[in-house]
Amino acid sequence: MADEIQFRIRHTMLPVADIDRTVDFYTRLLGMDIMRIREEPAKKLRTYYIGYGSEDDGPALELIETGGGNPDAKMAPWNGHVALYVSDLAKLAEKLKAAGVKFLADPWHNRPGQPDLMAFIQDPDGYTVELTERHGKTGPPVKKTPS
Repeated sequence: MADEIQFRIRHTMLPVADIDRTVDFYTRLLGMDIMRIREEPAKKLRTYYIGYGSEDDGPALELIETGGGNPDAKMAPWNGHVALYVSDLAKLAEKLKAAGVKFLADPWHNRPGQPDLMAFIQDPDGYTVELTERHGKTGPPVKKTPS
């Protein structure tokens, strides 16, 4: 805890060329669960959160396939990041800005009608860090690994 703000690693994002192949590898061979799925066909974007148990209880791998499985598709600048849960993003953002931290995206409400906030910053080596303040639970895994 820093200045009464709680933190935990939420997920590590990996861009993938073939999400079905990658999800199969991690679930079938490494025993992970599919925690959450987000698909946006209009954007040719498929996102799977995988790990052990619930995303609320431990870190996940966020696997993103863009371009409809086209390995040459251009990836967004935030691809390949670590996400941290923070309990008070507004307070943390003030502290980070005062310290001169570069914001790639200032805090915004990423879910319409919800109090959840997210922002993207850059660490001293240029790596992207997602900061997420979530107020609801993600819930149990969407799909358990095959037995």
